[in-house]
Amino acid sequence: MNSTDPVFPHQDPGLQPERTVMSWGRTTLALCVAAMVFARWLPHYGIGMLVLISLCLLAAGGIYFTQRKRYKESSHGIVRERIHADVVAVFAMSAIVIGLGVVGLLVIITG
Repeated sequence: MNSTDPVFPHQDPGLQPERTVMSWGRTTLALCVAAMVFARWLPHYGIGMLVLISLCLLAAGGIYFTQRKRYKESSHGIVRERIHADVVAVFAMSAIVIGLGVVGLLVIITG
């Protein structure tokens, strides 16, 4: 290994942690795009859209700022040959998606 090779904490750099980081990155991007679409609807649906925008950006920020931790845990799990699912992240994303749906319906119904 020379000085230009990237340093990986496990022996297989194409394995699960990298794919998981990329999928969380796509989720972050999708949440940001959804927030911008909601911002575009702000004049039509009113101030309720700010709740949706805030939820999207809060979720995107939460994902972004916890990426490094999730990657390290997955990489070390490969080395230890024991990886555990991130149940908290799955439940949090599920709650956010349900919350966005409920708030979106409320904004449309009341607006």
